[in-house]
Order: sequence, then structure tokens, then C-alpha cells
Amino acid sequence: MFSFRKNKTSELGSQLDPQRIPAHVAIIMDGNGRWAQKKHRPRLFGHKEGMETVKLITKHASRLGVKVLTLYAFSTENWKRPEDEVSYLMQLPVDFFDTFVPELVAENVQVNVMGYTDRLPKKTQKAAADAIADTKANTGMILNFALNYGGRSEIVTAVQKIAAQAASGQLLPADINEKTVDQALMTAPLGRYADPDLLIRTSGEERISNFLLWQIAYSELVFTEKLWPDFDAAAFDAAIATYQGRDRRFGGLKK
Repeated sequence: MFSFRKNKTSELGSQLDPQRIPAHVAIIMDGNGRWAQKKHRPRLFGHKEGMETVKLITKHASRLGVKVLTLYAFSTENWKRPEDEVSYLMQLPVDFFDTFVPELVAENVQVNVMGYTDRLPKKTQKAAADAIADTKANTGMILNFALNYGGRSEIVTAVQKIAAQAASGQLLPADINEKTVDQALMTAPLGRYADPDLLIRTSGEERISNFLLWQIAYSELVFTEKLWPDFDAAAFDAAIATYQGRDRRFGGLKK
């Protein structure tokens, strides 16, 4: 099938400071449908090409030294899309993992999936579970998919979990703090890498879209005009360069 692939190298990459590569990069992958429409193709074609970009960026991020790459693959609001598009999006993880897991193993990349996965079709659940199992021995970058994920729902679920602990006497309300909330969120298994250092959104849109609302409190935000299928190694490196040019003070002042 004809594919609009791009170069896998980036001259800018060699100029990045290897000591300041963000440990956790999160990406809102936006623009698949518009990319396809610009090429007079169905929206589904854009989603398929977007999966090729996921493969490219995963390998590139891993080789740069990123510890966690979180990709917003399907939101809790995406169920509102046309039925044929939703059905296709639910099949994509099946096809994606079927072809890409051997490469992830070779790259020493571990797969993680967060979200309300129990509400996904059984075939999608199985594909995700198999990918997690097949890569669990890998010790390199974590490829963290947000699948059927929504930030507000995540916070509500976390609050319910904490409230249940308080109601059962396991936790005093006065002892609830930020760490308590951190541990109740879906990113808790990521440990010290739970909060993204850098959040990238493609396609020119400049909003968060209910993504990692708690975790991005101090993330650096980079918005790019590139549609996701056009996002390549050079674009990723440009976002990293922007990040490295920022002065991260976390609300304080540097001495």
C-alpha cells in the first residue's frame, strides 16, 4: 500500500543535550482525519498512516533516551465518532501490536496501557494484554498507551478509591495529600516518571482535551502545526529542542 513515510533521521537530534532529554514525553496525536482529507482519502486511511508514525516516533524516542512515551490513542469522548470509525480504531491496536511487538522486543521497549480497558471490545483487550505480556521482560522505554482514557474520569475514579479507603478506616482524611492522589491515578505504575516533562500536541490545536489533567501541572507544552501522520523524527527533535530551551522553575526562582 502506498505510504507517505518520511526520513527517519534528524540533523537536529545530534545537537540536543543528551543530559536534558525529557524523561516522560506525552503526545496528543491529532490530525489523522484532516491529513487524509487533504490527500482526498477516507479518514480511516489517516488513522492507518498515523499508526506508522507511532512506530517511527516510538523507536526514535527510545533511542534518544526517553524513559516513558505516553500516547493519547483513544479518549472516553471518542466513542461519539461515527460507528465505522470507532470500529476501525478498535481494530487498529490488534493490527498494530500484531506487527510491531517483535520490533518492540528488539528495541527493549515495554508496553503499558492505561484507561478504562475493561470497556473495550474483547479483541482489543486481548491485543493490549498480549502486548503487555510479550514485552514485560523489556527494561527500556515504556510505551504507554492511553486507551479509552479521560482525565476527568481518571480523577473521579481516584477520588472514589481514596474515599473508599477513608470510609474503611485505612486512611484519615487529614492524611490525604498529593502523594495519595498520585498513587490513586492510572499513571501510578510509572513511579517517578508519572508526570510528563513535555506534552506535545500536533495539528495546530492548542488545548489539552481532557488529557493527564493532574499530571501535566508543570509539564512544558509544545504545540506544532504538523498533522500527526506528518510528524517525524525532525519534528520530535524540534519539540525536544524547544523543551531544552525552556527555564523550568516549578513555581520558584533559580538562584
